[in-house]
Amino acid sequence: MKFALKIVTAGVLVASATGAFAQKGETVKVAWLDPLSGLMAAVGTNQLKTLQFFAEKLNEKNPAGVKFEVIAIDNKLSPQETTVALRSAMDQGARYILQGNGSGPALAIIDALEKNNARNPGKEALYLNYAAVDPDLTNSKCSYWQYRFDADTSMKMEALTTFIKEQPDVKKVYLLNQNYSHGQQVSKFAKENLKVKRPDIEIVGDDLHPLAQVRDFAPYIAKIKQSGADSVITGNWGSDLALLIKAANDSGLNVKFFTYYAVTTGTPTAMGAASDGKVYQVGYAHYNMGGQMQKWADEYKKRFNDDMYTTDLYTVLLALSEAMARSKSTDVLKVAQTMEGMKFTSYNGDMELRKADHQMQQGLYITRWEKASAKYPYSPENTGYTLAPVKYYEAYVASTPTTCQMKRPGG
Repeated sequence: MKFALKIVTAGVLVASATGAFAQKGETVKVAWLDPLSGLMAAVGTNQLKTLQFFAEKLNEKNPAGVKFEVIAIDNKLSPQETTVALRSAMDQGARYILQGNGSGPALAIIDALEKNNARNPGKEALYLNYAAVDPDLTNSKCSYWQYRFDADTSMKMEALTTFIKEQPDVKKVYLLNQNYSHGQQVSKFAKENLKVKRPDIEIVGDDLHPLAQVRDFAPYIAKIKQSGADSVITGNWGSDLALLIKAANDSGLNVKFFTYYAVTTGTPTAMGAASDGKVYQVGYAHYNMGGQMQKWADEYKKRFNDDMYTTDLYTVLLALSEAMARSKSTDVLKVAQTMEGMKFTSYNGDMELRKADHQMQQGLYITRWEKASAKYPYSPENTGYTLAPVKYYEAYVASTPTTCQMKRPGG
């Protein structure tokens, strides 16, 4: 964290000393479009609070000296509602758009911005994708007007299967995922990677279920039991993961879960003591990062009685202010151009916004659910347990090639 703070402090000092940054003191409106209703409302509400919290912190000190104003609109996890929300946000003056839950809404934003930015020069907007992880979004459907700050589904699977490769007790794997692009891609990349890295592993089941609609996962748990699986790989998040884990524990299912989103609201409580040592997660951070982020996580918990888990929202705002400082502008065109290939340091290490496809390159952690300890004391949802880091992979390990043919303005 100390390196990130050096960047922030240095940027503000330069701005104060020279007065050269035209944007210093300027208000930058950022729009957040994600669910505040439906089964995924708890996740969306948590992320909105997190964004507002980081905006408050960075408004005290950021490289460009700007002031972030957050405009929040419920997109109901719907691509159609997202398009309406985007227009409303832009009508309110927002030119920087944040969204993360669901790749369908993400694609709706990309499509809308491609049209808007071509038709309305001088009124462009930029999409800052903090959690929508379908690989196609930075491959076949890549856009100059999108930057993605989370590792995509394929990158996380690279790290996860590299870890699984070294687990000899994993022999029979069941794939259970949400039936939309991300879940389908988890299944696809799990099969491809395991075939190469652990061809002895048998895939004993491969199921997809409706997104944010299943309330009882007992039938799926029965199928997993019947299959003889010793492990489950799932990209589920929100209620779809919490209810899955709860059903597994209620039935006494004894398997390992390899997950993407065990941190999301409700899942720690569902895991509890019954999941001790059984649930793993791949991600760009963990609960016990130390440094300034740890202090902020503790402050957030004290203030909201909730756990902060989408910490790349800090990285989004930091990168945005860093690009504004470097370009000496808040203009979308200049900021987007500056972000291409931009390297900077955030709370979790060195970052690079790869020029070819605008995909963040960063290291990834494998964590395991276990009792909180003196070394890893943070306890989500007051469970007495935590996700403790067991392996860290440098950015190059998880990096995947891109097929993106970037169409740049004027190109």
